[in-house]
Amino acid sequence: MNTVKECAWSAETVALSAELAAVLAAGLLLCGCGMPGAPLPPSLNLPDPVTDLAATRTGDQVSLAWSMPRKNTDKLLLKGNVQARVCRREGASDSCAPAASLQLAPGADGAFTETLPPALAAGTPRALAYFVELRNSKGRSAGLSNAAAVLAGGAPEPVDGLNAEVRKEGVVLRWAPVARQPAATAIRLHRRLLTPAADKKSTRQNGPLAPPPEPLEQNLLVQSSEQAGRAPDRALDKDVRFGETYEYRAQRVARISVDGRTLELDGQLSAPVRIEILDVFPPAVPAGLAAVAVGAENGGEAAIDLNWQPDTETDLAGYIVYRREGGGAWQRISPAQPLVGPGFHDAHVQPGHTYSYAVSAIDQGGHESARSSEAEETVPDP
Repeated sequence: MNTVKECAWSAETVALSAELAAVLAAGLLLCGCGMPGAPLPPSLNLPDPVTDLAATRTGDQVSLAWSMPRKNTDKLLLKGNVQARVCRREGASDSCAPAASLQLAPGADGAFTETLPPALAAGTPRALAYFVELRNSKGRSAGLSNAAAVLAGGAPEPVDGLNAEVRKEGVVLRWAPVARQPAATAIRLHRRLLTPAADKKSTRQNGPLAPPPEPLEQNLLVQSSEQAGRAPDRALDKDVRFGETYEYRAQRVARISVDGRTLELDGQLSAPVRIEILDVFPPAVPAGLAAVAVGAENGGEAAIDLNWQPDTETDLAGYIVYRREGGGAWQRISPAQPLVGPGFHDAHVQPGHTYSYAVSAIDQGGHESARSSEAEETVPDP
């Protein structure tokens, strides 16, 4: 009997368990357990804001450059062109005046150039900030870009009368001064190398001792004089190489400090000036010439030893020694090839005679310096 009852109970229990399982399964389906959560709201498709906006001003023109984003704020790829609105804000103003509206593709290089309105291109230099705002098809945006600052106000006057002159120490550049030019105005010289090594057959030394190649373009900023009200009107460019040809252009630059930053307002570039750097300059005149007589002792011959300070110029070929006796003419007594070292032994002398000596330096181009100061010495009698 007990066995029968236990089996009946087990059957009822199994039936009840199956019914409960069905109910639980239905409940799970109703509550959504095991399925993804509630669907997300649709994307607003707001383009990511521009973060690399840069601005430059030359004359009365302002040029902007930036990178268009590829994705929106939901990290989804943008599709179709995006409206880019450019505006500018003067000083501490809260309003951003519209300047342009462009249609640009995602990932493209953004660019915009405008001529400043007359009111912004005149007067005292002052801060002017540009912004780019990207909008979706419904005119909504995720905010303005970073600020790109330039200076509003009257640009410095152009540089007139630029000229260049080659000297041994470099290129001397001069230009016409301007009356009442602010002392804060500097001059920027733009130098371009017109004879790069790749465009010509160079005979210069190769290897680790060869000079490094010159950059094709370099700038030199000439600051104002410390004297109030005096702007620079000349400069010396020492960083030039003989045998090269350069082109120079100049512009005035107003430099104003705004909120701890130095902003520059560039004037127009001058007409170019070209100059070939020819080495027509002799080496420096040798210094420190001394003469010491050597007597004819112990059967030796009388002589006069000369020495002087060495010349350190890189293109030096050597030295030439001259001698004269009394008021006679100077005669070269060193060999046909220039002397390499700063010394000479003159064995062609006579006891009891007095000789005057002078030394010159000569470079590899054959340019000879003036003669040094004289050194006089008498050969002692035996």
